[in-house]
Amino acid sequence: MIRVENLFYQYPKNQEDTLKSIRFEVKKGEIFGFLGPSGAGKSTLQNILTGTLTGYRGKVSVMDHSLKHLGEDYYEKIGVDFEFPNFYGKFTALENLTYFSSLYRRKTLDPCPFLEQMNLLEDAKKPVNRFSKGMKTRLGFIRCLLHDPDLLFLDEPTSGLDPSNARILKDMVKELQQAGKTIILTTHNMHDAEELCDRVAFIVDGEIRALDTPAAFRHPSEKNLVTYTFFNQEKMEENCQIPLDELHSDLKFLRLMTEKKITRIHSSEQTLEDVFLSLTGRTLQ
Repeated sequence: MIRVENLFYQYPKNQEDTLKSIRFEVKKGEIFGFLGPSGAGKSTLQNILTGTLTGYRGKVSVMDHSLKHLGEDYYEKIGVDFEFPNFYGKFTALENLTYFSSLYRRKTLDPCPFLEQMNLLEDAKKPVNRFSKGMKTRLGFIRCLLHDPDLLFLDEPTSGLDPSNARILKDMVKELQQAGKTIILTTHNMHDAEELCDRVAFIVDGEIRALDTPAAFRHPSEKNLVTYTFFNQEKMEENCQIPLDELHSDLKFLRLMTEKKITRIHSSEQTLEDVFLSLTGRTLQ
C-alpha cells in the first residue's frame, strides 16, 4: 500500500532536515504505527503521505503509484483524522458532515450510524462551537470515514477522549481493519500503539530508530518478574521477587493458588515505552 525509500524533508526556514533517510513499507490491511515524542517528525511524515507537504527528496509510492504523480483522485481514496480538527462552528455536527460529504465525487455513507456509535447522535443538531475537545475529536474521526476510504491516516485519534469513548473509537479502528482498510496511526500514546498496531516504527529526531511488531519489541528479559497479592491472616501481602520462568515451581505460590488465597497477579514485562526509552534514550512525552 505504501513504500517510502530514502525520504528527506527540510522546512524552508530550517537549517537541517526534519526527516532523514526514512525507509519503510506498509502492507494492505495493516495498522502501521509511528510512535515517538512530540516534535519527532511524525506529523511531518504524515503530511507528506497525505500530499499536504511537497518538495521532499526521495521516493514515496502509494497504491503502486508515485505520490508526486497522484492527482485529485487520491483524496477520494484516503481519509485523514487530524489531531486538531477544524469545523464550521456555527454549523451543527450533522451540517458539517453533510457539507464535507458533498466535496467527494463518490457516494458517501450515512453519518447517523457513525454519530450513534460515537455517542454523538443526540448532539447532531447542536452547533459545533458548543462541542468539547473530545466531542470534536470524535466528530473528526467520523468525518474521515464518510467517503469509505481505502487508506486512513489517524493522528493522535484518542487525544482528549475519556476511557469509554477511547474504547469505542479503538474498537471501530479494529473493525475498519477487518473490513480491509489500511491504517496509519501517528501517536505518542504507547498504549494505543501496542493495542492497535501490527507493526510500530520508533521515530526520533526525524529518523526511524527501530521498526518491528509490538510483541517483538516486548521480548522477555531477565528482569521479567511476577508480583502476586494474597490473603495472609486477614492481611494483604505481596511477593515481587519471582521470575516469570520460575513461577511454575514456586511452592509458596502453588500452595496459595491451591488454597485460593491469590487475589491478583501482575507481570512486569517491558512496555513499549520501556523499550522506546532503552533504544532511543528518550521518553514519549
